[in-house]
Amino acid sequence: MSEQTLTAPVPTANPSQAPARRASAVPLETVSRGRFMSVIADSLVLARRSLMRIPRQPDWLVGATVQPIMFLLLFRYIFAGTIQQSLPGGTSAVDFLVAGIVVQGLVFGSFGTALGLATDAKEGLMDRFRSLPMTRSSVLLGRILADLLLSIVVTAITILFGILVGFRPTGDVGNWLAAAGLMMLMSFTFCWIGAFIGLSLKSIEAVNSVGLIWVFPLTFVSSAFVQPDFMPSWLQGFAKNQPFTLTVDAVRGWLTGYPDVGNKGWFAAAWLVGALVIAVPLAVWSYERRASA
Repeated sequence: MSEQTLTAPVPTANPSQAPARRASAVPLETVSRGRFMSVIADSLVLARRSLMRIPRQPDWLVGATVQPIMFLLLFRYIFAGTIQQSLPGGTSAVDFLVAGIVVQGLVFGSFGTALGLATDAKEGLMDRFRSLPMTRSSVLLGRILADLLLSIVVTAITILFGILVGFRPTGDVGNWLAAAGLMMLMSFTFCWIGAFIGLSLKSIEAVNSVGLIWVFPLTFVSSAFVQPDFMPSWLQGFAKNQPFTLTVDAVRGWLTGYPDVGNKGWFAAAWLVGALVIAVPLAVWSYERRASA
């Protein structure tokens, strides 16, 4: 009896129905995707993961928003009178300051990218990402997209606070779109630089120190808060031609009509694209080296 049971034929379905069943049973996940679409899809998933922590940790958003508002209020009510004396006639100190503080907030946002990736590496998330079927670059791009969206929110809040304390932009829709595009390019570029720094250093404390070391000179030795002509002569060349100054001057001119903008927007975009071409492969290389360590 047992031998008959083992050798009994198994009933099969109607052969005419088998191809249809097999075709309908193929899952959508098995459909091959191009590399570019895989990077985009994986990056969006990881960006959503980063954004989902904001409702659970609202202090993270509050901290990112308070800093530019604090700078805005301090410079508006403490240094605006002194800055006004160095500006050409008809230029408001508030209009001059808000553009610099807004762009400065975008650079400080890249510092958050560095700290976030350093924290993920310390907590072992890099090892978990390595075990998942996703592209390496999407891990970085997903985090950067989330930080870019956060920067947009913080920038909008800072501009609204600027309007409350006297900021009066005069640019038209085209000027606003040009300023927004250049600022987002700056944020995107500096987030990749921050990713490289965050993954190159081994401790969060080192990332915290090194991030401030390069961010503060870049933002303060510029035209963000004072005209470079009032700086020492040996600093003026750097202050006038560095990408942060070019971006601030272009955004300030587009939004407020500040004179002498010229081609600074194009020069700033060229600087940022060049830095992006260098920063992206360096950040991906640092991630692969950190993940395989």
